[in-house]
Amino acid sequence: MWGRLPRAGALLRAAGDAVPPAGLVLIGILSVQAGAGIAKNLFAVLPPSTVVWLRLLTSAVLLTVLARPALRGRTRADWLVVLGFGVALAGMNWAIYQAIARIPMGIAVTVEFLGPLTLAIIGSRRALDLVWVVLAGTGVVLLGRGDGAIDLAGVGFALLAATAWACYILLSAATGRRFSGTSGLAIASLVGVVLLSPAAVAAGGTALLDPRLLLFGLAVGVLSSVVPYSLEMQALRRMPPRVFGILMSLQPAAAALIGLVLLGELLSVWQWIAVACVVGASAGATRTRRPRPDPDARGNTKRRDTVPRPADDDPAP
Repeated sequence: MWGRLPRAGALLRAAGDAVPPAGLVLIGILSVQAGAGIAKNLFAVLPPSTVVWLRLLTSAVLLTVLARPALRGRTRADWLVVLGFGVALAGMNWAIYQAIARIPMGIAVTVEFLGPLTLAIIGSRRALDLVWVVLAGTGVVLLGRGDGAIDLAGVGFALLAATAWACYILLSAATGRRFSGTSGLAIASLVGVVLLSPAAVAAGGTALLDPRLLLFGLAVGVLSSVVPYSLEMQALRRMPPRVFGILMSLQPAAAALIGLVLLGELLSVWQWIAVACVVGASAGATRTRRPRPDPDARGNTKRRDTVPRPADDDPAP
């Protein structure tokens, strides 16, 4: 059975090569948000912590089978980094699912996107980047201009997800330097599953014995993790990382659109403008940021793109 996986992967790569890279990224974005939409529909019968656990479990199993991470010969520092990565991964996904359970998806993902946006701007001394700060701040203020009061707990969880996403990006880079391929991500996913298991299983109870609910949980994991990650990897082979980062800035708008279509979540005109402000700020910060010098093996410096991007379990959401 597992011997057929490389052949299936080759077929998927061939099919992906026929699609423009920008198309692959957009399909991946819609897949992530569609998975979140299905997840939110499941909240009526399964609590958010259980749904996010099923999502992580699906991706952890598939990644472990495909990556087959080597556990021997790792240093204490390696394990500390990947364990921290797993904590950030679990916290990021748990927090955003708690957020979308309380507030519209478009608003939750817009607030969450402040994490990578802040990370992209920190350390910059260019006056132009102040424009993106003001634009993002304007978007946050306008999010409250809806037809009704926004659940403050939902906003708080979205801000927690934003913080966890920023930590995830930093730890993802550190893990990538210590673990080859997706092996570090596979281990981090397993860490996240273990961390969430007690609360998720207790909250899910006997509902976890329903095969239909498990099937929907599997669909959430595939749509939110497996499909977008595969498409992103193919797209990055054929497009500059900076262009990829700009396209990823469309996540809040995609979340608002999926929320409208799948869940009937209506945003006010001001809230749509707020989403547009954060999307514009993220795209602008990504577009204008300078590459950071990166030392090579000889100690020389070379330029590399520093666009932060989510990996497998893209928390948006």
